[in-house]
Amino acid sequence: MTDPLVSARSLTKRFGDFTAVDAIDFDVHHGESFGFLGPNGAGKSSTMKMIGAVSPVSDGSLTVLGMDPEADGPAIRARLGVVPQEDNLDEELSVYENLLIYGRYFGMSREVIDRRVAELLAFAQLEERKDSRVEPLSGGMKRRLTIARGLINQPDLLILDEPTTGLDPQARHLLWDRLYRLKQQGVTLIITTHYMDEAEQLCDRLVIMDKGKIVAEGSPRRLIEHYSTREVLELRFPVGLQEEMIGHLDGLATRSEVLPDRVLLYTDDADRTAAEVASREVAVESTVSRRSTLEDVFLRLTGRSLIE
Repeated sequence: MTDPLVSARSLTKRFGDFTAVDAIDFDVHHGESFGFLGPNGAGKSSTMKMIGAVSPVSDGSLTVLGMDPEADGPAIRARLGVVPQEDNLDEELSVYENLLIYGRYFGMSREVIDRRVAELLAFAQLEERKDSRVEPLSGGMKRRLTIARGLINQPDLLILDEPTTGLDPQARHLLWDRLYRLKQQGVTLIITTHYMDEAEQLCDRLVIMDKGKIVAEGSPRRLIEHYSTREVLELRFPVGLQEEMIGHLDGLATRSEVLPDRVLLYTDDADRTAAEVASREVAVESTVSRRSTLEDVFLRLTGRSLIE
């Protein structure tokens, strides 16, 4: 149990002349929740497909569950649970039938499947929907069913690609609770997400990827401590005055960032910095004091430009 569940060294994925994943190193350990963060095109999905033994490695080494994905793909996939970004449930079938069919893919007996279905419906809070067709279920219910389906074979490793995309806040928080319970039960999770608060809530460790490379690795708290300040002061100015006021902010913060609609001052004491701004009689329309977040780290490392 001391060896990593997933271990990559100089892991590389090429598509012709394009390098999607560029010689990255990482380990995922038993029982932890490990995250991949990055903008579109960073290489997250390509990495997940290699871990899932559905896309060959171009260069470097990768072991999953102590096996080589190229040589032992079927054996690896039999011990994985996969939750894709888009729900691909059979909407014409019932909740129970979706789980039954998936269990049969793994060669499970009807008796074992029925026992697992009862456990998973309770876990996903879908017991009363067992015989309901999938099509009319809410987005949150479908997502919980997709996760339950990924757990039918009691996997050693559960891979979740953007698990809460498109869900409302209540559904997201319920799903976070279900995933936290899985982690408490010892299930190893690998998660990709573009929600920074989700990564802070769910991930013990994570890597931030950009342009195929890993640009940072650590726990959410450690990354914030290393790449940001303790707090951030956000300043908004009356229309047309921001450029004029920026010169009055010199020396107030460890780092500043000028955005089209506001100025961010990175500081260890936002309230004190706000008082200093006021003492300089800077024409501020509104201020917001907050703690630094993983999003501040993410945007500092990957930039704020939109990537299509």
